[in-house]
Amino acid sequence: MSTPIKYFKRYVFVICILLISCSHKKHNSNRIDSISVQDKIESPHLKSKINPENFEAVIDGEKTRLFVLNNKNGLEATFTNFGQRLVSLMVPDKNGVFEDVVLGFSNLEGYQSARGNYFGAIIGRYSNRIANGEFSIDGVSYQLAVNNGGNHIHGGNKGFNNVVWKGEQQSNNEVEFTRISSNMEEGYPGNLNVRVNYKLTEDNELQINYYATTDKSTIVNLTNHSFFNLAGEGKGNVNNHLLTINADFFTPVNNNLIPTGVLENVEDTPFDFTIEKAIGRDLDLENEQFNYTKGYDHNFVLNNSPKNEQGLIFAAKVVEPKSGRVMEVYTNEPGIQFYESNFLDGVAIGKSGKPYVFRGAICLETQHFPNSPNQSNFLSTLLKPNQIYSSTTVYKFSTQN
Repeated sequence: MSTPIKYFKRYVFVICILLISCSHKKHNSNRIDSISVQDKIESPHLKSKINPENFEAVIDGEKTRLFVLNNKNGLEATFTNFGQRLVSLMVPDKNGVFEDVVLGFSNLEGYQSARGNYFGAIIGRYSNRIANGEFSIDGVSYQLAVNNGGNHIHGGNKGFNNVVWKGEQQSNNEVEFTRISSNMEEGYPGNLNVRVNYKLTEDNELQINYYATTDKSTIVNLTNHSFFNLAGEGKGNVNNHLLTINADFFTPVNNNLIPTGVLENVEDTPFDFTIEKAIGRDLDLENEQFNYTKGYDHNFVLNNSPKNEQGLIFAAKVVEPKSGRVMEVYTNEPGIQFYESNFLDGVAIGKSGKPYVFRGAICLETQHFPNSPNQSNFLSTLLKPNQIYSSTTVYKFSTQN
């Protein structure tokens, strides 16, 4: 073989290798551009040690997956689009040690079981109870599923907590879920277009913004049903947590757990949390309400002030003395349901392999009042066409010594 031909063939070979390499790099570059956020959120090195693959499934023909939010301070929140569930929330204690402070499960199957029905989920169309599952709008009566004794609770047999939402990662610290709840789904009138945005801010706030519109008059009352234990999920009961609720009144319930319609002053009752006290301090006091609810499971009527810089009402504050973790709640809702997980019984096993015991968590669900459609003295939850339902809740985390 002559020398010119020999070098020419080598030249052609090198050019081909370079072209293939460039093409491969270009292809990979495009791929990275298109899924860079997804690559980050599917990292196996999550603080929570949640395995994203455990949340990949097809439910009712819709794909589910895990979404991860982070902020620069190291906080981490994970969500599944099955029921918009807050799966884990990693926050530090006063020594900088991170713990998961929300109860939940390490796979979808746990959330699909009866015992995992509401953990961390969005609740709708109507959070809390509606007496007999009945209400009327403009003289038209509607019958909802009766799924809680004689009442309708948390949206029905298949509420917002048990459906797959369209999820879109907005950034490393923000995710948004959308869905249209069709006319007469679970008995509710109107096609309800729902959008919920979750953001983990640099101020260590988990901000939740709810929006909804309808093409027919309906009722709407959305909330998040996360179970918090600031010592860490699965670490015993929360009776030693210190609680403040910014409410001078609460709504007592009857033996069917439906508000009587009375706004009762909390003064000189176990329901007075206007001054910080341990959650368990007054649980042994004789009170008729505890006979109905086994403890705290009541709506509190929030005072109108103070407010934060965003104009949201300070609703509640929780402190876990040993870890120093603090959670504050702010909202534009008129009420908050304080529930001390009185129906946990140790049967459900959580993410860390520990049983979820009686009173092992605190729920602080911002809301309009239970059974509002049937109580003329409660604020209305009616949403009409051309109106926008808008609700905001912030859970803010910090520490104290």
